[in-house]
Amino acid sequence: MAKYVFVTGGVTSSLGKGIIAASLAKLLQARGFKVTIQKLDPYINVDPGTLNPYEHGECYVTDDGAETDLDLGHYERFLSTPTSQANNVTTGRIYQYVINKEREGAYLGKTVQVIPHITDEIKRRITLLAQNNEYDIIITEIGGTVGDIESLPYIESIRPLQWELGDENCIIVHLTLIPYLKAAKELKTKPTQHSVKLMSENGLSPDIIVCRTEEPLNADIKRKIALFCNVKQDAVIEAADAETIYDVPLHMMRENLDAICLEKLELPLRNEPDLKNWKSFLNKLKHPKTKVVVGLVGKYVELQDAYKSILEAFVHAGAVNECKVEVRNIHSEEIEKGNIRSLLSGLDGILVAPGFGNRGIEGKIAAIQYAREQKIPFFGICLGMQCSVIEFARNVLGYSTANSTEMDKHTPYPVIDIMEDQKNIIQMGGTMRLGAYECELSLDSKAYEVYGKQYISERHRHRWEFNNNFLEAFEKAGMKATGRNPKTGLVEVVEIPEHPYFIGTQYHPELKSTVENPHPLFVGFIQAAMRYAASKKSPVTAQTAESL
Repeated sequence: MAKYVFVTGGVTSSLGKGIIAASLAKLLQARGFKVTIQKLDPYINVDPGTLNPYEHGECYVTDDGAETDLDLGHYERFLSTPTSQANNVTTGRIYQYVINKEREGAYLGKTVQVIPHITDEIKRRITLLAQNNEYDIIITEIGGTVGDIESLPYIESIRPLQWELGDENCIIVHLTLIPYLKAAKELKTKPTQHSVKLMSENGLSPDIIVCRTEEPLNADIKRKIALFCNVKQDAVIEAADAETIYDVPLHMMRENLDAICLEKLELPLRNEPDLKNWKSFLNKLKHPKTKVVVGLVGKYVELQDAYKSILEAFVHAGAVNECKVEVRNIHSEEIEKGNIRSLLSGLDGILVAPGFGNRGIEGKIAAIQYAREQKIPFFGICLGMQCSVIEFARNVLGYSTANSTEMDKHTPYPVIDIMEDQKNIIQMGGTMRLGAYECELSLDSKAYEVYGKQYISERHRHRWEFNNNFLEAFEKAGMKATGRNPKTGLVEVVEIPEHPYFIGTQYHPELKSTVENPHPLFVGFIQAAMRYAASKKSPVTAQTAESL
């Protein structure tokens, strides 16, 4: 039977429950256990697919087409294991399921209530991942903060589940904050005590308390927390601020978080965690031999979480190339004001990010024109790829009014058009082209050179596509469709072969980049940026960089 670890949060949000959960999972995986993580989100949206990135950060998409919370990206990046629909559950999805069952008459005329109907459905979703006996340990992160009204049904669901499974099969890891008062020069444990008290009022007690802190916890502080929160002193774990999120698994290993969890779950310690590859990655990340500056052109750059997977993919690609990637966030609306050279000067590569809607589009198109004409390495993702098509149509093919029908329904040159199966869709949630689809690469393409194989599978999230009615004109003028879906003919990759590095993808490669398997397109893009940076310094350095 699978064992369960529940990760809850107290005192404040944004403490890093997802990183702690992913770090614990990584350590358990490194000991040889089969581990997965799921996220229970307390918002009433069915999924984050209709949420503005400013509201909730990026929407992470799985292979099976689930639009999920961005924490699932952390899970995959740490574990190198794909997640699925079952790994993310929202209150909206729970209520939708229960209401649909009620409409079908499934409850035999009974009054449908939060307890037991909503809580029973939550319990069913929690245990769903265990049905195929695929995992030894299932870690479940409860979104929100203990005490929030939205989280109460989840807390109430864990209480009877813990009783049913038994203490040796179900433990609770509670992440909390130990604030440091500079005026008093003192760490304060009272917020943690109150957080645990709130939990106990709902029938739960943490087995392990992980304390986020800016200052080290001494033995007296740990003893005090243990005494007032009713846990053993060795179950009070220090989680100090880390240089990078990828340090956290090593910090947690030093604090014995994984060993304590295994002891409480009555599981063997097996071997010490095998983190050889992880440590090698960290060593390269922290000791780069060179540096590049990459411009991230988008319209949500004020919020880093809006492009979380892209930023992490740069970290992975930089480390494997032993190169520090400095990302310069550039708002596409600022480019529209006309100061493009001052904004884009000094860059070694330009990535135009995905997004939706008309705002900031002209700035993205201008940035692409600059990259194309100045021969700066360019990488366009989803809308970024579509903008590269529009730019080429306008400035190379001479279609001055070319556009996407998303931005201009009446453009005479709809080089980007809505997909045929999307034209009659009214309901926006969960109806895009979502999840993994196959792509066949041209053997003479840069994409094939980068991937090293002809057939690939990548994740999508879009409604608009390249209009194949214009394909012949584009290819004659020098923009090639080098990746296509073998079944539908949908253009997945565009390139300009005469350019040093110009690739646009309809799919989202950033969603499959992990610590141990950096995405080839990001690795190739950083290598191109390194060559470009070297060429600006000296011809000799540039020749050396060409060997990359």
